[in-house]
Amino acid sequence: MGGCQIKSSAESVRAYRQRLNASGGQEVLFQLPKATVELIDEIKERQGLRSRSQALLQLIELGREAIRQTA
Repeated sequence: MGGCQIKSSAESVRAYRQRLNASGGQEVLFQLPKATVELIDEIKERQGLRSRSQALLQLIELGREAIRQTA
C-alpha cells in the first residue's frame, strides 16, 4: 500500500507542476543566505502575503521600477 501513496504523491506533484506551468508559472529552487531568507520572511509578514514567492515578486517589481526610472 505504501507504493500506492508514493505514486499518488508523485502524481500530485506532476499535476501541480502542470497546473503551475499552464498558468505561466515555474517552480525554482534558490539557495540564499539565512539573512536574505529572514528579510523575505519579514517582508512577507509585514505585507500580509501568503508566501515567500509573493514577497520575492514584490522585490523584483521594485527592482524593475528602479531600472525603468534610471533608463
